[in-house]
Amino acid sequence: MKTFFIAALATALLTGTALADTIKVGVIGPFSGPFALQGKNFQAGIQAYQALNGDSVGDHKVEIVYRDVPQADPAQSAALAQELVVKEGVQYLAGFYFTPDAMAAAPLLEQANVPMVIFNAATSAIVTKSPYVVRTSFTTWQTSAPMAKVAKAKGIEKVITVVSDYGPGVDAETAFKTTFEGEGGTVVETIRMPLSTNDFSPIMQRVKDSGAQAVFAFLPSGPTTLGFVKSYNENGLKDAGVTLLAPGDLTQESDLPALGDSALGLLTTFHYAVSHDSPENKAFVEAAGKAIGNPAELSFPAVGAFDGMHVIYKMIEATGGKQDAKAAVDAVKGLAWTSPRGPVEIDPETRHITQNIYLREVEKTADGTYINKEIQTFEKQGDPGLAAAK
Repeated sequence: MKTFFIAALATALLTGTALADTIKVGVIGPFSGPFALQGKNFQAGIQAYQALNGDSVGDHKVEIVYRDVPQADPAQSAALAQELVVKEGVQYLAGFYFTPDAMAAAPLLEQANVPMVIFNAATSAIVTKSPYVVRTSFTTWQTSAPMAKVAKAKGIEKVITVVSDYGPGVDAETAFKTTFEGEGGTVVETIRMPLSTNDFSPIMQRVKDSGAQAVFAFLPSGPTTLGFVKSYNENGLKDAGVTLLAPGDLTQESDLPALGDSALGLLTTFHYAVSHDSPENKAFVEAAGKAIGNPAELSFPAVGAFDGMHVIYKMIEATGGKQDAKAAVDAVKGLAWTSPRGPVEIDPETRHITQNIYLREVEKTADGTYINKEIQTFEKQGDPGLAAAK
């Protein structure tokens, strides 16, 4: 397969041109199946960016080519990335909701001379798999470590962690445990669940039996997070005074209407809330809301895609449309701008995004809308997961 890819790529590069009137961006994500709403948010973010900034960079029109991976499937992701490069002639790869999918595609980048911009996948190590990976989303280390500080500040001494057993879940568990214990707290038990878990009642019983004052949880946003929060309430943990702490994946805005009043008061730490108060976010929400059709479905993957398109446009501008992955990536190292989420910067060493992380609390507004209200800011957060790995 590798030999075939190299031969096919060489043919494609020889028959292609150095400068293209149309520059194709291949976006891989879940556009059908149980996580289709997240793919829909990718599309909304892309369309919002082009609505506000046009669909061209200089003389080059930017065309988006979508490929669907309904749920984590590394082999399919790698095959589609190869197809996009060889058959479609894309100059940029982007998207990637799940970490395993991004990891599987990363080894193709240097041979293909193609950068990859991560719109969502949140394991710290992804950026280490190729010098041509740039992240505009977040990592679970980045969003989880501040929650440990919040827990200790609130007087919580004993916590049990519950995470999905894959890269981001392990990162979230390690980030919280390392930081919380560093603050003097105790993690009494760690639980890792298969990604396919949908019956959380046995987990909730273990949380009750642990004697912990709080449970820190991470699951990938989608049907599983909605089910987990419902189970937390239905099994009486909230009424028993066991505090639920989590990164913002567990209270994405599109799930809040279904959770209703049971979500009120839930605390999360995250890089973006649809309710973020800034002129940049108001313009983004208006454009992305129109693109997605139902503004209530708008959630955080849209802003990762929106900012990802900003980075790709800057890459195209810097290379004049030429296919040169190294020059494209070098051009955005240190790039800083004001995102709908707040001030951001691409770290020139790690190619990971530096950004504010916000403590949010679920509230109900006067018009009956549920929001994640930002109540505290942790400024200029890098990725402590990469620092811990050194």
